[in-house]
Amino acid sequence: MSRISGLYRLSASDRLKIVAENSGLSGDEVEAMKTGGITLDQADKMVENVLGLFAVPLGVATNFVIDGREVLIPMATEEPSVIAAASNGARMAIAGGGFVTSTTQPVMRALIQVTGVEDPYGARQAILARAEEIAGRANERDPMLVSHGGGVVGLEAEVVASKRGPMVVVHLLVDCRDAMGANAVNTMAEALAPFIEEITGGRVYLRIISNLADLRIARARAVFLAEEIGGPEVVDAIVMASALAEVDPYRAATHNKGIMNGVTAVTMATGNDTRAIEAGAHSYAARGGAYRSLSVYEKNRDGDLVGSIELPAAVGTVGGATRVHPGARANLKVMGIICADDLGRVLASVGLAQNFAALRALATEGIQRGHMSLHARNVAVQAGAIGDEIESVASKMAAERRINVDRAKELLRDGR
Repeated sequence: MSRISGLYRLSASDRLKIVAENSGLSGDEVEAMKTGGITLDQADKMVENVLGLFAVPLGVATNFVIDGREVLIPMATEEPSVIAAASNGARMAIAGGGFVTSTTQPVMRALIQVTGVEDPYGARQAILARAEEIAGRANERDPMLVSHGGGVVGLEAEVVASKRGPMVVVHLLVDCRDAMGANAVNTMAEALAPFIEEITGGRVYLRIISNLADLRIARARAVFLAEEIGGPEVVDAIVMASALAEVDPYRAATHNKGIMNGVTAVTMATGNDTRAIEAGAHSYAARGGAYRSLSVYEKNRDGDLVGSIELPAAVGTVGGATRVHPGARANLKVMGIICADDLGRVLASVGLAQNFAALRALATEGIQRGHMSLHARNVAVQAGAIGDEIESVASKMAAERRINVDRAKELLRDGR
């Protein structure tokens, strides 16, 4: 159940108890969510030169209905208002049927750079002529992936111009199944390098995954009823804002940042690679030669708002930190995630909800009101507020629109 009334009014421990009961979490899984999930010893095995642990708040977004299924969504973020905005956006989508999603196959690209070839177009033809043999050699490097229905599904080769002369760039297309795929794809590319050199007579330099995962796409669509979001004027204002983001990179950058507020928070909560997701999303937004918005908003014949989003979703549910980190595993369980495809659908839905909530705020009260109300709590704590003082000081600062540490200290002195 994703619609939990009054969750924000409860204590953190009570919220966790409710989420645990809804998700069937074990005691160990609850503890992993509560404490961050890993010990110092575990961290020392994950990265180099470990000094300690750096915690990020973990919250849960409510109200999501994705393809008819209610989903509670853990989100790891340090930014106030992100989780509240996602929950609010999801709530307003319910009347229109929630989020409807689709995905492509989980195909990633391995890039192999061939240089120093006298006849680059002839080398390209030679590579394509032996595509089946190249695929067979690559699949030999990961029989486990092949046994699960993955492996090489295609091969591309192009001649590209560069300041160092023409190069042949080979793309090995690999179905990664439920893995993000970097390890599998990189292993295949490295193993193929000598064979590609033999075929072309050139020298291979780069042999690595591309994070522009343009063949691994997640899409989400939602109808926001005009009467639910503030009326026809709000619909028109959001459509107008969307139109600017579709053509102006300065607006598109902030528009897409709002999307990634949600996408990155879920990616982090599940132990996936936030940098890969962000690089993929922003490069996908610029694939036509100019940076554009990842989402589009239109008005349908009934006068309601229709939002849609499309973004790369190179995430996994097996391998890497996703399986090593107990907190990440617990968060996947909360969402009922079975496979990487499920997670991609969640990312697209959260990104759209987050984006819609921000655009609606811009179209109505302005972005600062809700954001600064939450920021005021942090300022109150910085000023030394404790317990009930935090909400009292924060609410007064928000009402005054004077949110700073000096004002918080003044209110504390007056209150005490």
